Amino acid sequence: MTATAGAAALTTAGPAEAAPASANPPPATAQRPTRELRALLREIDSARIEATVRELVSFGTRHTLSVQDDPARGIGAARDWLAAELRSYAAASGGRMTVELQSYVQEPAPRIPAATRITNVIATLRGAVTPDRVYVVAGHYDSRVTDVMDATSDAPGADDDASGVAVVLELARVMATRRPASTIVFAAVAGEEQGLYGSAYMAQRLKAAGADVQGMFTNDIVGSPTADDGTRDPYTIRLFAEGVPSSETPEQAAIRRSVGGENDSATRQLARFVRDVAENDATAMRVRVIYRRDRYRRGGDHIPFLERGYPAARFTEPAEDFAHQHQDVRVDETGKQYGDLPEFCDFDFTARVAKVNAAALWTLAQAPGTPTGARIVTTDLTNSTRLVWTRGTEPDLTGYEIVWRETTSPDWTHVVPVGDVTTHEVDLSKDNVFFGVRAVNRAGLRSPVAFPAPQA
Repeated sequence: MTATAGAAALTTAGPAEAAPASANPPPATAQRPTRELRALLREIDSARIEATVRELVSFGTRHTLSVQDDPARGIGAARDWLAAELRSYAAASGGRMTVELQSYVQEPAPRIPAATRITNVIATLRGAVTPDRVYVVAGHYDSRVTDVMDATSDAPGADDDASGVAVVLELARVMATRRPASTIVFAAVAGEEQGLYGSAYMAQRLKAAGADVQGMFTNDIVGSPTADDGTRDPYTIRLFAEGVPSSETPEQAAIRRSVGGENDSATRQLARFVRDVAENDATAMRVRVIYRRDRYRRGGDHIPFLERGYPAARFTEPAEDFAHQHQDVRVDETGKQYGDLPEFCDFDFTARVAKVNAAALWTLAQAPGTPTGARIVTTDLTNSTRLVWTRGTEPDLTGYEIVWRETTSPDWTHVVPVGDVTTHEVDLSKDNVFFGVRAVNRAGLRSPVAFPAPQA
């Protein structure tokens, strides 16, 4: 079976459910979807997402330690199929998209008993205007059962994490024929269940190359909105976003403590941006931002990016059913089915998650980059606030906006256009509110907010 062949229409979605109207007004910084973005979102196809999930399940197990040279079973077969799919999308890109197998040999380590080749399957869509600015979206294609070292039993991994890989592939397919201003990397990584090995290798390669990664998203367990008690929340996706940066130095920590910046890391600004551009009628989704790096006792492929100083966040379904992840496929004495099987996925839900990702990634790639050098001038003690920043180099940059909010507010509440300048004074005390700066381009697209540090 191939992902282009379609798939059975059966899901566990049940009767049609209407997306609930939002009870809260959008943030002051919200951006309505453009006509271009709406057209892109309409191309996202739940049947293709289902076909991808079922194809990955068909390889039996995708355990990192499973066989790599069998054409029909194991992680090697999954790797080769993913590469072929991405290459088929790249063929329609006019040379803008390239595909690589990013491999290395992981020497013995925790959960890796013998030297093992780990391979990430990566498609890169090069930006047409600012190609050095990079955004990454990932899912992990390895799978597991109850025993994390069991490399031979069937480990279907439909929700964890064929669903996330299906999101990545669908985004690559619909974006391959388009021309983003900045570069987008679509990654199916391996070694996640054994310890985030593939993602760590990719993040380290990007760091060593000096890549300007301004945002990374991992989609991990995005296949179902149904909780273990049967309740459903089919129009919400969680986005985990850390506050205190994993890469923070002692000097940065001292500054953060002095200004109260615990809720204003680059990752938190990225999460706010996702809500700004992806919580609307075009996606029909609510983005529930969780102020944590990840769930308790869990981790994901965004963490190696955070550890290297990149803004990164994790999409995960609204409430998990643990009977259908990290479990041997079996039926217990009560007749309950265990195992991460595709019949417990809702592919319409996953398609909406893909739309949230697409809205965020496409707007990030088309908008200006996050402003650099943002500072609050603290030379004089006054009841006004002067901000300075460095002008961006984008050819379609038209100016900047100052945003602010009460220190107790999670969202930016005020926006003031200030024009194409690199300094502006606001008649508000820096001691009483939080400030930020964002860039605007000719199309009216806004960047994520830069949180200013104090400048003496």
